[in-house]
Amino acid sequence: MALTDDILSTWRNPRRVMARILDAGPREDRALVFLLVAVLVIYVSLWPALSRAAVLMPEAPLAQRLLAAFFGVLLLVPLAYPLAALSHLASRAAGGQGTWQGARIALFWALLAVSPLMLLRGLVAGLIGIGIQLQLLDLLVFAGFLWIWLSGLWVAEFRGT
Repeated sequence: MALTDDILSTWRNPRRVMARILDAGPREDRALVFLLVAVLVIYVSLWPALSRAAVLMPEAPLAQRLLAAFFGVLLLVPLAYPLAALSHLASRAAGGQGTWQGARIALFWALLAVSPLMLLRGLVAGLIGIGIQLQLLDLLVFAGFLWIWLSGLWVAEFRGT
């Protein structure tokens, strides 16, 4: 199934998609690709807001803002691994029997699956700016991320029990 189809399916039934991804076998390269593509899409989603800020506050040019955002988003890569490890340890303490790699896939897939909403969030931030619309969308992105991540983590840790 195509990656975009899996992302759309994840919003309908995240557990089924995660089970299918995990059934493909342990593939660390796939996990890393999920994370890197998610980071790239999240970075692109910041462009409209950065462009708006550069126009409204010209003391910092757009190139500087883009570079700072790039390095900021790039920090997600080394921080994602310990977060996945902590989630695995918490699941293990609750009786989970999954693997470290399964916990990584659950987190990285959740980041990738929420990336289309991040693009929408970026457009709202760039076109409308700060307001109730952006706050509601931030809440929706966060809730969607948590729902997909925890559903995937449940499959990765408790599917066999």
